[in-house]
Amino acid sequence: MKSKIFLFLLVFATQFLFSQETNQPFTLEFSNQSTKSVFDKIESISNYRFYYDEKWLSTNLISGSYEGKTITFILEKIVENTELNFLIDQEKIIITKNKMIYTSLPDNFFTKSGNETKPSTKPIFNDIEAIKSGNLTLIGKESLNNTEDTYTLKGNIKSAKNGLPLSDVTVTNKSNKKTTVTDAEGNYSLVADYGENAIEFDGQGFQKQTRKIIIYNNGKLDITLSEKVNLLNEIVVRGKRRNNLRTAITGVTTIEAEGIKTVPLVLGERDVLKIALTIPGIKTAGEGSAGFNVRGGKEDQNLILLDNATLYNPSHFFGFFSAINPYATNRVDIYKGGIPVHFGGRLSSVFDIISKNGNTEKLKGEAGIGPVTSNVTISTPIVKNKSSLLVGARGTYSGWILKSLKDDQLKNSQASFYDAIAKYRHEFNKKNSLESTFYYSNDKFSITSDSLFNYSNLLLSVKYNLAFNDKHKAEANFTNSDYKFGIDYDNQNNVTNSFDFGFRIRETQGVLKFNYAFNPKNRITYGVSGKLYKINPGTVNPKYSISLITPLDIADEKGLETAAFVSNNYKISEKLLIDYGVRFSVFTALGASVQKTYLENKPISEATVTGEKVFGNNEKIKRFSGFEPRISAKYSITDNLSLKAGYDKTYQYIHLLSTNTTQSPTDTWKLSDLNVDPQSGEQFSFGIFKNFANSDLEASVEGYYKKSKNILDYKVGANIVLNKHLETELLQGEGKSYGIEFLLKKTEGRLNGWLGYTYSRAFIKLNSQFDEEIVNNGEYFPTNFDKPHDFSAVLNYKFTKRYSFSSNFTYQTGRPITYPVGKYVFGGAEYTLYSDRNKFRIPDYYRLDIGVNIEGNHKIKKLAHSFWNISIYNLLGRNNPYSVYFVTENGRIKGYKTSIFGIPVPTITYNFKF
Repeated sequence: MKSKIFLFLLVFATQFLFSQETNQPFTLEFSNQSTKSVFDKIESISNYRFYYDEKWLSTNLISGSYEGKTITFILEKIVENTELNFLIDQEKIIITKNKMIYTSLPDNFFTKSGNETKPSTKPIFNDIEAIKSGNLTLIGKESLNNTEDTYTLKGNIKSAKNGLPLSDVTVTNKSNKKTTVTDAEGNYSLVADYGENAIEFDGQGFQKQTRKIIIYNNGKLDITLSEKVNLLNEIVVRGKRRNNLRTAITGVTTIEAEGIKTVPLVLGERDVLKIALTIPGIKTAGEGSAGFNVRGGKEDQNLILLDNATLYNPSHFFGFFSAINPYATNRVDIYKGGIPVHFGGRLSSVFDIISKNGNTEKLKGEAGIGPVTSNVTISTPIVKNKSSLLVGARGTYSGWILKSLKDDQLKNSQASFYDAIAKYRHEFNKKNSLESTFYYSNDKFSITSDSLFNYSNLLLSVKYNLAFNDKHKAEANFTNSDYKFGIDYDNQNNVTNSFDFGFRIRETQGVLKFNYAFNPKNRITYGVSGKLYKINPGTVNPKYSISLITPLDIADEKGLETAAFVSNNYKISEKLLIDYGVRFSVFTALGASVQKTYLENKPISEATVTGEKVFGNNEKIKRFSGFEPRISAKYSITDNLSLKAGYDKTYQYIHLLSTNTTQSPTDTWKLSDLNVDPQSGEQFSFGIFKNFANSDLEASVEGYYKKSKNILDYKVGANIVLNKHLETELLQGEGKSYGIEFLLKKTEGRLNGWLGYTYSRAFIKLNSQFDEEIVNNGEYFPTNFDKPHDFSAVLNYKFTKRYSFSSNFTYQTGRPITYPVGKYVFGGAEYTLYSDRNKFRIPDYYRLDIGVNIEGNHKIKKLAHSFWNISIYNLLGRNNPYSVYFVTENGRIKGYKTSIFGIPVPTITYNFKF
């Protein structure tokens, strides 16, 4: 066999024995031309003729100016940053990809070692048949100057079915036993030895693939993996692929921003967070409400992150729009079941919003024009193929709607908002990269002429990625969040009552997270985090010098939350996968502060105050801590059917203060301290996930049961604004919720979309040894957001590739409410008698929206690609009640209901990309 190889090399070498290059001077000049055009130009001005495959040539434009240079020198410059080699044989120029053509054997090619003849330099690889058959891939550019023994192989792994990047794919070099895993964008980096290597790609739920390569230098190998089963490519919303049949975590959903443009929404605004409300297990208290209720949790139990920075108010315009620019958003990962250990501080869910990266190759943009809002996002390279900048802005011109209303009070009102985002990303080298995001949003609204409300979010996020080696990677995050709101009350009829009110919460956080691929079966995540809270609960100041308002400044609150976490994703077998870990969190309430003390075994009230404790700046007031074990398991019954189960425990040290039914921009936050304990919760979940192998259907059924402690509520008639003794108005009770969620999705063909149904209940119990702290006899009663039945149907029918019809139908049980049931006389005065809290319900809610979507023509070369959406929100004109309230008129109690949109709302929006 060795003699045959030697004979092949000898014949191959002698074939070019008499090839030679010319050393005659040569002049050539070209600007912004393709490589092929340059070759053609050389042929037109000389006797040289090129021989090559056009598929090898890059489409990038090149420039050069050479005078008195040899053709060899010029060609070396042209192919310098490519994988092309060349040989000049008299007037023939032969171009090769990767490989060199040898015209003679290297010096000292053979040396004697005993009775064997061995090469003394790096081997020459010429397995032509293997290359032709596709079983062997050449990487990098062969050169006699290649002196390293190892090189770096990089690449990207995507699904063969839909082209989406695949994360957590294990990449193993079977030749040198090096292993790594792909990141969230499907990228990998691996050390390979010079010469022949066998690279294995193994992703859960995908067919294992092994590629034999010959590597000459640093290079790139992109791979597409085929699925073992028909994992679905959802168009609008999808169970996150790595958490469907492939991983152990339950209750995870991903919403891709690009895929929701066909769903008809109010006023035509593309909104990733509104789409979340069609997912089983996620609700809101009413139409146009801010905040989310996830699996029976309160609005404050959701951790909403934008590029790792906490977003305290995720809505604009009273909750009608989310505060996130959809054109700058890549996706939203929603964890409502198994929450990864590196997330903490909330009981119910995590909304992990990830913005888009800018384009590193060329200028791109996207914009939209609607009846109420317009937005634009532009991305551009800063350093080509290394760094990019993405900038997005959005604003509203809703004043014309208010001015057109017949109601004089609303006609003189105002409501406006805007937001802006900028993201910079820089890749220093294969191991180091930096990302930085800046975000700002601002809202102003005034329903009455004398009151102006203003609230804003300011976020800053910096992330540094470092790869120690193929197995060990680190991620350092620094974030800062600043949320504040104010009320400017200017009563021109009575300026003595005019005032300015303000609230502010700031959060500064640092997270250091490591990922270690111990081996193909164990992937370990560990790290630490620290978060500093600073809250100004409220200040009020007179607006004018003659005002009778007394200045008041509630003392600031400060707290430090730290945590350490570790988890392991353990692949026990091809069928059984376990993801287990623990998070240990510590919260310290810090001074400066004055804390009231109260009599033991007595209700907390101003009448039971025993004294005060004074704490200096940064002095510990009280410390809380707790272990948060989290475990999920997946068992694959077949390739198309999996069972999952999970358990999570979480702690929350911050509380939202709101006496409204829904979250409001003017709600305030409070930290746990000497008199307010942190919330804690446990969730048990179980799910069955089925992908139908012979169709594009996916079905899932998930059930859950949650228990929680120290859930915040209020005494009857509580005053929580500018209250120096806030703990006297608070109650803390137990919560429980349970439910079952069904989801059926179809994502291919003319008809696609999904159907979701949830049956769930959410209860709270406020019991105490003191009568004044007991609600509903100390028994469990429904929460404000308890809606047992919730059904959503989002469907899209494609008539052609350009035209489609969409519909969105929603039905929900009416939320609980407390009704007046009678009256009584006491002390000569008449009082209203109310039912038990939340004993009754407002009418059920249902709504149908439709839309027609028109794509622009599909020509590749055009200035911009357009998209039209014509939709009607609330087609049936259903007067869905938002709330029911009661007033006394002429000695009689009368009930009224309010609604947000009682008529159909048509909208036309225009979007385009360039």
